[in-house]
Amino acid sequence: MEKKRSKKKMIFIILLSVLVLLIAGWWMICVQIYDENFNVRSFSYEPLMLRIEDFEGLNCKEYTFPSDKGQKLAGYLYSIGEEQHGILVMAHGFGGGGHNSYMDVANYFAKKGYYVFAFDVTGCDKSEGEGVGGVPQGVVDLDYAISFVEDSGDIPDLPIVLFGHSWGGYCVSSVLNFHPEVKAVIECSGFNRSSDMFESGGKTQAGGLIYTMTPFVRIHELIKYGKYASKTAMDGFKATDASVMIVHSADDGVIGIEYGCDKYYEKYKDDPRFTFLRFEDRGHNEIYNDPADTYQDEFNAEFDKWRENLGYDYKAEENKPRFAEDKARYITENLDHDRWSNRLDEKLFARFLEFYETAIGK
Repeated sequence: MEKKRSKKKMIFIILLSVLVLLIAGWWMICVQIYDENFNVRSFSYEPLMLRIEDFEGLNCKEYTFPSDKGQKLAGYLYSIGEEQHGILVMAHGFGGGGHNSYMDVANYFAKKGYYVFAFDVTGCDKSEGEGVGGVPQGVVDLDYAISFVEDSGDIPDLPIVLFGHSWGGYCVSSVLNFHPEVKAVIECSGFNRSSDMFESGGKTQAGGLIYTMTPFVRIHELIKYGKYASKTAMDGFKATDASVMIVHSADDGVIGIEYGCDKYYEKYKDDPRFTFLRFEDRGHNEIYNDPADTYQDEFNAEFDKWRENLGYDYKAEENKPRFAEDKARYITENLDHDRWSNRLDEKLFARFLEFYETAIGK
């Protein structure tokens, strides 16, 4: 009898050990995949970068300020003229470098009487860091950026509003947990929880398997970022009296609308603090650009013609370096920077402006 019990106990221990090893192994795989996607360096693609000279009257003063581990972040204070009545702090999206892709947004609000403080997150463009680290790092850096704006002594003491797109949309919402004094937030194409970005983006590649990975990603982020990973956008909305505008498109193929707008609408649809703008066909990256503007489609059509007549197989591995150089040269020589830099939906931004003005009592 004792031998049978010992044998059962041994089998149980072996099975438990195997289970623990399988879980630990899967955890390590999940973290590795997460790091390969999010703990990376990100640079703006130079041929398509927006240039300050393409925006009439736009001035930029550059700053550096420290974040959580002492890494220096690059900050940029945009302005036009000397009549400002608010400060807009802007948080950029993931994967396209730093704030540069949003310089047209900065220009719009600078024209309307706002200082615009933008910055490059850790591991992006001019900011220090071997990689971003993880999704919550955006909230960390935004927390430090807002504190820098408030405490630098060089930037006027004016009402602060926030603008963020995609990753930045999540960041400007979650950071309200740490800066409830903010007057208003516009969140475009964002999400509620830091792990949502991994889950939403991974569905197309991993299918249902992604749901077995997300719990381990959450644990990883909690261990690495603590309170910054534990707090959600919904927590941020609860922590403040700020006015909140949520903008999302139902056909968003990068951040599913169910991860942000739909979730927020269910809870806050009757709350006068909240404004919801739901589109059906604006996608992700073009959500606040003018849908009637055809320049990107025109340029892409001409680029496709050029590419198909290169005279070599641009898809071949040995030709990739050559194609990268040729592509950069083509864009540099053919891009109309004036049209490329002025594609915002002016009517939509007029609504954004009215929202901010109402919130700060202008």
